[in-house]
Amino acid sequence: MNQTILEALAVKAFSLRGSPRSSAGRTQVSRSERIGRSRATVYRSEMREPTADRIRPGQIRDKPGRAVPGQLFQAEGVTKRFDQVEALSNLSVELAPGTIGLVGPNGSGKTTLLRLLMGLIPPSSGRLSVLGFDPQRDPLRVRERVGYMPEHDCLMPDLSAVGFVSFMGQVSGLPREVAMSRAHDVLEFVGLREERYRKIREYSVGMRQRVKLAQAIVHDPPLCFLDEPTSGLDPQGRAEMLHLLDVLAKLGGHSFVLSTHLLPDTEGLVDQVLLLNAGRLLAAGPVAQLLSQGRSETVVRVKGDSAAFASALATKGFAIRVDRSELRVQLPDGNTRPVFEAAQASRTQVRYLGPSVRTVEDLFLSMMGEGGGGPGR
Repeated sequence: MNQTILEALAVKAFSLRGSPRSSAGRTQVSRSERIGRSRATVYRSEMREPTADRIRPGQIRDKPGRAVPGQLFQAEGVTKRFDQVEALSNLSVELAPGTIGLVGPNGSGKTTLLRLLMGLIPPSSGRLSVLGFDPQRDPLRVRERVGYMPEHDCLMPDLSAVGFVSFMGQVSGLPREVAMSRAHDVLEFVGLREERYRKIREYSVGMRQRVKLAQAIVHDPPLCFLDEPTSGLDPQGRAEMLHLLDVLAKLGGHSFVLSTHLLPDTEGLVDQVLLLNAGRLLAAGPVAQLLSQGRSETVVRVKGDSAAFASALATKGFAIRVDRSELRVQLPDGNTRPVFEAAQASRTQVRYLGPSVRTVEDLFLSMMGEGGGGPGR
């Protein structure tokens, strides 16, 4: 049985800190772990009671009282215009439950798509479905089932973190006592246990980002939209935020849509990707499947005049592109002999020769070279 986010966090006692060991080599049970385990028993009865028609993560309902497996969200010919600007253009996509990277440069239409999926703005044309509901016809049913971490700071500066997160839990339909209990737990998970009673106005950018994540998961939604969660963070803060997201993703049973223009943030974290550029869909689907498509490349590093080497290889009809300090060559039949012949002709030395490992960034850049588009938001 899939664990809820809060059950998993409580029972694990927030695995980020690890488990202290006694001198005898046995794992000690911390006070927070004991409290977490006792709370988890309560959560099993409390967390599933608020609505009778609550769906299980990764499922939708086609009729009241009956859950069926379904898509996470679906868009059919969705276009969104702001005056003369077309932020999204004829978007059609269907993605299954999981961890999804919504990837594209600034202005590609990522935030517009998130707002459409939550029913905050209507599409100019086309249809949308989120967890089986139309965001325009059933906006409350959609919003009670999703969590949202916005890109921009929209916190209440005069509230404490625990007060704000508890309030957001109540807004999402939780009883006051349950909301407060969960607020304490999620704030401990995101690393704000000691600071949870301080006013948010005193928080750093990194701490504010953690509060935004906490309020997004406090009501245990089956789907979370995370808009630029690493925005404004220093390298250490970014690594810590990505680790938190990785822990949540590995709990299972819940889906996350990670919207970012920083493609390395998605590596090893998402299992599906949706690539946007200038409001147009470039690609969508499982990461492994998308990365396996396209032409394979061979990475070559040489000592000497790399430009002369590239020119010598190009004269043989091979496609070459420069990637930082190395060359990437397309060898259709896998025959590496032309590489060494070009090295001999250019009087260079081949220092490394091997297959390239494609990344989401490689995929995006190759798609950017093939497709265009207009401005998005």
